[in-house]
Amino acid sequence: MILSCQNICKTFVDKPVLQNISFHLNENDRLAIIGYNGAGKSTLLKIIVGELSPDEGEISTKKDASIGYLAQHQKHDFQRTIFDELLSVKKEIIELDQQMRTYEKEMEHLEGEALQQKMDQYTNATHKFEQMNGFAYKSEITGILKGLGFSEEDFQKQVHTLSGGQMTRVALGKLLLKNPDILLLDEPTNHLDVASIQWLETYLSRYKGAVIIVSHDRYFLDKIVNKVMEIEFGRSMLFNGNYTQFIQKRDQVKAIRQKEYENQQQEIKHQQEVIRKLRQFNREKSIRRAESREKALNKMELLEKPQEYHGDMRLSIEPEVVSGNDVLTLTDVSKSFGSRPLFSGLSCHLFRGERVALIGPNGTGKTTLLKIICRKISKNSGTIQLGAGVSIGYYDQAQDNLDNEKTIFDEISDAHPDLNNTKIRNTLAAFLFYGEDVFRPISSLSGGEKGRVSLAKLMLSHANFLILDEPTNHLDIQSKEILESAMNSYTGTILYVSHDRYFINKTATRILEISKDGLTSYPGNYQDYLHQKEKEAASSETAVKETKTTESKLDWQQQKELQAKQRKKENRLKKVEDEITRLEERQTELEEEMSAPEVATDVSRLMELGKEQASITESLEQLYEEWETLC
Repeated sequence: MILSCQNICKTFVDKPVLQNISFHLNENDRLAIIGYNGAGKSTLLKIIVGELSPDEGEISTKKDASIGYLAQHQKHDFQRTIFDELLSVKKEIIELDQQMRTYEKEMEHLEGEALQQKMDQYTNATHKFEQMNGFAYKSEITGILKGLGFSEEDFQKQVHTLSGGQMTRVALGKLLLKNPDILLLDEPTNHLDVASIQWLETYLSRYKGAVIIVSHDRYFLDKIVNKVMEIEFGRSMLFNGNYTQFIQKRDQVKAIRQKEYENQQQEIKHQQEVIRKLRQFNREKSIRRAESREKALNKMELLEKPQEYHGDMRLSIEPEVVSGNDVLTLTDVSKSFGSRPLFSGLSCHLFRGERVALIGPNGTGKTTLLKIICRKISKNSGTIQLGAGVSIGYYDQAQDNLDNEKTIFDEISDAHPDLNNTKIRNTLAAFLFYGEDVFRPISSLSGGEKGRVSLAKLMLSHANFLILDEPTNHLDIQSKEILESAMNSYTGTILYVSHDRYFINKTATRILEISKDGLTSYPGNYQDYLHQKEKEAASSETAVKETKTTESKLDWQQQKELQAKQRKKENRLKKVEDEITRLEERQTELEEEMSAPEVATDVSRLMELGKEQASITESLEQLYEEWETLC
């Protein structure tokens, strides 16, 4: 065991944030800590590294174990180039290398015992240098920088000139080079593109040490961790396995706890009713029995009512007007900034009902393309055609559509005066604004908070073509799930940019990959995209590379057929769900009718109702199976 946390408690201004959090890590364990924003995840990391003190509990580590910590929000004081900043981590190796060079020069002028002594020192230094991987430290630095998305041209840039996200990547690179025994990472993927996240997955999966990760990137967690701990309402739940396995086990436990609570509440009501009737008899014997039952009831250990964060929260978004089947056509669209070309020859076609994820490395122009489609900026060449009746709703991380003079609540209510207070508050709660928070002025919000307000506003816009730029940034996992559900039930068209592969996997019906070769279309979700990429990689090197996507009439026909199949599937799913609802309601009616006194004595009527009930049960079983197949 390399790390142990026992009964950690922490309270801020009378609000318990952590209550009796306990877990331990062995070497090579990879633990994910998940939970809604504000649940105490970052607080726990700060307690582990000693930046905060727990109110109660103990933390112990293996003797001489080193801890490395990447904070989500950190102050950077970098004064060197990117490469030199990482080189500073290897100070001991550099000094040892210089010492070895000194020994070599000194040995040129020595002989006899003095020479032998110096040679022994040189041999020891060389051995230590090899153990510290001294002969490859520059290659190691280069590999990490490239893995984190820096090109060799970037290496000599001054770090203080970089963006905050780039500085965080430099800090992550330094931390990985230090190679601590226990690695604590708070949202390490926030400023990485998909290629860099995949590199980090591989790096951490081979890391020789314990790793604790706080992240909302569920795909990333699925690939790396072998333990998951969820913090909810100050308490923790820990299971072995990756994120998907954790969710399955957690939901089973929650269902059991909910059922146990409901059964106990039912038993309590039953006993209270029996006690009330016994007291009504007003006889000495019945009163004694009532008192006995009352004592037993008072001694019962009451189960705590299970709580669920956003348990009943749902978002519903629906366009006011149905667009034509052809939503967007791009033909040979190009964009340059000055003499620097960003992309050229981009062509694609989007159809009604599609949810299309636009992916590609940072710097390939994904956000720029979205802005061109929305006519926020101009293209250099090519054509963009919107279909009949298309109405665009655009989510931009810059948040230019918000009025700093308004409160959050007024921003939504003024934009949608037809909505009642409950609908507005429920929507804002789904995006993490609760209680009095909704009356905060827009001017007081952080960039991430403004992003969440804009997203909430867009979800209520009734547009039939949503264009979203990184919609899941600054959302916790539960809020992402709410957004996923809303997008999947949306009957309009969605084009979005996201680095969240789990989110893409749950929502996309097609993926467009942007690269120097143009736009390449991949039907299906992210997992389908990976399978198709694997097939491409396995094909012969001499095979002709796939031409850039112009989406010929054949492509359009294939897409239309795909959409027709999808619509047919969705229509059938709706019919199955309606039929299940109708039969379940009829089943309830039958149960009530069969329990009526006048029916209970009518054998023929009971048999008739029983046959109908059996038929409904059989039909429901078939519908449930079909529903699972369609989902």
